[in-house]
Parts: sequence; C-alpha cells; structure tokens
Amino acid sequence: MSRTDAILKRLLTLHPKLIDLELGRTLRLLDALGRPQDRLPPVIHVAGTNGKGSTVATLRALLEAQGKRVHVYSSPHLVAFRERVRLAGKLVSSRALNAALEECEQANAGQPITFFEITTVAAFLLFSRVEADVLLLEVGLGGRFDSTNVIDKPLGTVITPISVDHTQFLGETLTDIAGAKAGIIKPGAPLVVARQPDKAMAVIAAEAAANGVVPFVAGTDFDGFAQRGKLVYQDEDGLLDLPLPVLVGSHQIDNAALAIAALRHFGLAQDEAAIAAGLRNVVWPARLTPLRGALTSYLDETHELWLDGGHNAAGANALAAALADMERHRPAPLVLVCGMMASKDAANFFAPFAQTAAHVFTVPIPGESGALPARALAGFPKALGIPTTISRSVPAALQRAAHFPGARIVICGSLYLAGAVLRQNRTPPE
Repeated sequence: MSRTDAILKRLLTLHPKLIDLELGRTLRLLDALGRPQDRLPPVIHVAGTNGKGSTVATLRALLEAQGKRVHVYSSPHLVAFRERVRLAGKLVSSRALNAALEECEQANAGQPITFFEITTVAAFLLFSRVEADVLLLEVGLGGRFDSTNVIDKPLGTVITPISVDHTQFLGETLTDIAGAKAGIIKPGAPLVVARQPDKAMAVIAAEAAANGVVPFVAGTDFDGFAQRGKLVYQDEDGLLDLPLPVLVGSHQIDNAALAIAALRHFGLAQDEAAIAAGLRNVVWPARLTPLRGALTSYLDETHELWLDGGHNAAGANALAAALADMERHRPAPLVLVCGMMASKDAANFFAPFAQTAAHVFTVPIPGESGALPARALAGFPKALGIPTTISRSVPAALQRAAHFPGARIVICGSLYLAGAVLRQNRTPPE
C-alpha cells in the first residue's frame, strides 16, 4: 500500500457516512487552517448532473491556450487519487498531496468529517500555496451543501445540464435536484447556464433572481452547433467559426459552447485562434474515448474499442446519440460491456440501446462493494430483449465480444468501471 493510500484509508474512518451533505465540518476545518479558501485565485464554480467534467476540461484547454496557469479540482478520479488536483496545469505530486492530507488530518484532530470534505480542504490548501490565474472548481455532489460551496465571491458560476441522479442525497424530483445545484449561485457572480428542462430552469431562474443575478442561458443568450464539420458559436458579441472539439458526441458541442460562453461572459476574453487551439487540445479520459493498450490484445484489427463513464439515463442518451452518429458514418454491430453501481437506474440506462445493441456483456466492478452483481445487472437488458451474457471480468467479456466481427465495442455504465479498465489497460493519469 502506498503512503497516499494509507492516509486515505485513515481518513475514511473519520465519519461513519461516506456522504453527509452539510458545510459545518468543512468550514470548521478551513477555519482551523487559516481559511485557505480566501487565498485562492479567481474561481469558476461548476455544478450540474451531466457534462461537468467535460466542461471543466474544455475550460482548462481554452484557458491554457491563452497561456493561463490553471488549477483544477474534479472528482471522482479514475486511476489515481491525485488526478483530482491539478496545480497550475500539472497533476499534484504524491509528496505534496500526502503533506497536505496529513496537515488536514492533524488539524482535524480526529473530529468527525467525511472523506470528501477533508480531501477538499486539502485541495484548497494546495491551491492557496501555488500561484495560478484561475481555479476551475467542480462540485462533488449537488451544490448548495457540497464541500466546494465555501467560495463567497467566485469569478463566475456555471450550471451544466441537470437530470435525475443521486436521488438518495438530493431529493426525488428534478425540482429538488435543481435546487441543490442552483445553490452555487452567488450575488455579484455572473452565471452561465446550459439548456435545461423547464422545471430545472425555473428553479435556477428563481435562485438567480434572489441573488440579483441575470443568467446567461444556452439557446437564448448564446448557442453552439455543428455545421459542415465546424463548431459555430454565437452570442451577443458575434459569431465564431471553430473546429469541432476533440471530445466525441453531439453533447460535447453543447459542453464546448457552454465553456466558451463562460469565458466570454466572465470577462476572460479570447481571440478566435486561441479558442480554436483550445478545442483541439481538450483531454478528458473515459468520455467516449478510444482505447489503445493492453485490452486491445483480446480483439483484432476489425474491432473498435471505446470507453465511456456515463452512468445515468441522461448519460446513456448522450452516449446512444453519439454512437448513432458513428453508425451513420461507419455501420458496425454495437456490443456493450457494462458494469453499474447498485444506486443507479439500470433500466433507464439500457433503454436507449434497446433497438441498437447487438449484445450486452455484464461485468462486476472490481473492488466496489456497492456495484450490482453482473447477474443482477443482466436482467435489465434482457428485459428489453437485448441478447445478454454474464461475464466474470472485462477481459473475459472482450474475449467473447471478439466473436462479433467488425464490432464497435463500448465499455460503459460507471466511472468506477472506467477507472478499473484504465488500470487494466495500463493507461496512466495525464
């Protein structure tokens, strides 16, 4: 066990619940450490259900294309915990991360605090000690009572598409969930909002009005769309003709437009050439990304192998739409290799693939006690009439999937599964 793993294991014992949404424990520890959240570079705070990570990755690429030094806080990690903290463009070193975690552990003095809370405080410590131009701060869960929501005066806030997820923590209805996400809105901080369901937008608009903020909304104040192999972006300041983002799928057009709108609306002016360069250099693993590495040894040259971390109904719809675009360009049998957490809505995840998947292989997620057993998961695609096979592992599933000549094979259903796959594929953090 590495030193980082040993520290993280200790931190997991400080609170009986892995998730317990409130801000008191976080604020207590921040106060004990001298309020590092008050010594951060300008913060762009990002909440939402889907597209947070892709939007943050695009924001980072756009800012770095201007020569900006960018901190990033995101979760969960895929392969290594230090992926969550990027200092001025580079992943935090294990040595610096361990020192910050131990400093927080000592200051906390054994008091109850959740794992995410104390590790978020450690990230704030790190961010406060390294110079940067911007901090991109991704909400962990919800928004209003998320540990990241301790920044009184962010440079701006962004809300990506909201859908139903994490109902055990955020509420059963879309209105409840939107209320949690809208909790990041702050007086004096401009707000940029992706397209939303009407009920979610009504909640966001009410929260914005209560804070004296006029939201800048996709489809009304700005828009982005694909046209003749280009991304066309337009807002009140004009139209930009840009390259398509390197991230695959029509939903990534929306994410890219949201990121561009945020930077323009927050006063981080960019010329068209810098935006174009940024869009060509977005890196965000496991968001419908092609896999090359050890796992391809189970397949032949006729197969495609893709990895996607989408894990709810909205993510599945976005994945299905992207795969439909691929199918139009190059028809191929679609084979899914899927593992999911028990807390997710598996029935609605598989629904978009009922007419398109040639086969589903269900797999366990290594090391995750909260994952659905492969046998239980298999019942959901079977109920939709999709031929389904239970497999003991991803490699075993790929060996069977290789019998579908020319197949487009997509490993999907969970970011936890995606992380396990990247480790098996020997894909290091970037």
